[in-house]
Amino acid sequence: MSQFWDERFAEPGFKYGLQANAFLRQQASAWPVGRVLLPGDGEGRNSVWLAEQGHAALAVDSSAVGLAKAAELAARRGVSARWTGEQADLSDWAPAPQAFDAVALVYVHLPSALRTGLHRRLVAGLRPGGRLLIEAFHPAQLGHSSGGPRDADMLMTLAALREDFAGLLNEQLGEEAEVLLDEGPGHQGPARVTRYVGLRP
Repeated sequence: MSQFWDERFAEPGFKYGLQANAFLRQQASAWPVGRVLLPGDGEGRNSVWLAEQGHAALAVDSSAVGLAKAAELAARRGVSARWTGEQADLSDWAPAPQAFDAVALVYVHLPSALRTGLHRRLVAGLRPGGRLLIEAFHPAQLGHSSGGPRDADMLMTLAALREDFAGLLNEQLGEEAEVLLDEGPGHQGPARVTRYVGLRP
């Protein structure tokens, strides 16, 4: 999988643009400054933006090429002191227990057999009161050409997310929505997404 993303991120420019995800910007504008974990952040658009807001951001990704571009972006924007990158395979990676104030998963798609385990490990990395945010493609995204995996097993419904976090998080927001994406060449046009925000008790 890392080779797939290395090849994709080796292309000129930024596959998903330079601006942070709109849902993340909307939600995180009210977050107190803290430590934020961004698994699968690719070329760094979301983690670098959070560092610009004053957070200490850790981006974890399997792609060395993506992380190198993210580090370059952090340097260009003057936030290298608050941005850290770590190369790891998310299928078995785990954060340190209770180390983060927030976790943001933006279009991170794994097979369902791996997804639930990752989600639960990420909750364990949250401090009490910490929040977890997800925006992902819904299975109905298969009817759109605006991005995302072509494998329905890697797409997420709100019901599946609620099952993953049952007994672990208190849901603050959950929705399945039609949105218009404008995130670089990789995410363009109408899309069907699933959004979730939960707090660790």
